[in-house]
Amino acid sequence: MDEKIYVLIKKRNEKGMELLIDQYAPLIKAIVKKHMYNLSQYYEECISDVYLSIWDNITSFDKKKNSLKNWIAAISKYKAIDYKRKYLKTLNHMDISDLNIESDYKIEKEVLKNELEDEIEEILKCLNPFDKELFIKIFVKEESVKEVSKEFNIKPSLVYNRISRGKNKIRRIFLKE
Repeated sequence: MDEKIYVLIKKRNEKGMELLIDQYAPLIKAIVKKHMYNLSQYYEECISDVYLSIWDNITSFDKKKNSLKNWIAAISKYKAIDYKRKYLKTLNHMDISDLNIESDYKIEKEVLKNELEDEIEEILKCLNPFDKELFIKIFVKEESVKEVSKEFNIKPSLVYNRISRGKNKIRRIFLKE
């Protein structure tokens, strides 16, 4: 069934997506809900983005490296994490001075922040401390490569190189899972 789904989606046949949804919708929903349990208002949007990402990136799937099920699970997990990060950013930019829900907001924001930090820690634990710090500065704190290279007194090309190697290492580890 996986081979049929893969071939149809790769050929841009919508029947492949129908089969994928029939086969993997419960898995995708479970993963999204697990990672976004306190953001239920974003479940459907995230799940739609998972399907779109599968459709757009089907050519990057390699059956020699992983099963379709695991590849879909990884996409679902990282989309959910992206949504949490995006929601946390939204909370950071909201002006809540006029609202009486400040304490709830602070609690929710803190819980989300802690969850995200735990998930980032889990993902980056395979990297050495220096590479981990590079990833956090570039992908979490969204600092530029130029800023990071200046801070560590290294060439930007070395930063790109270490990031690329780190991404490959993370991919290899998570594809095995």
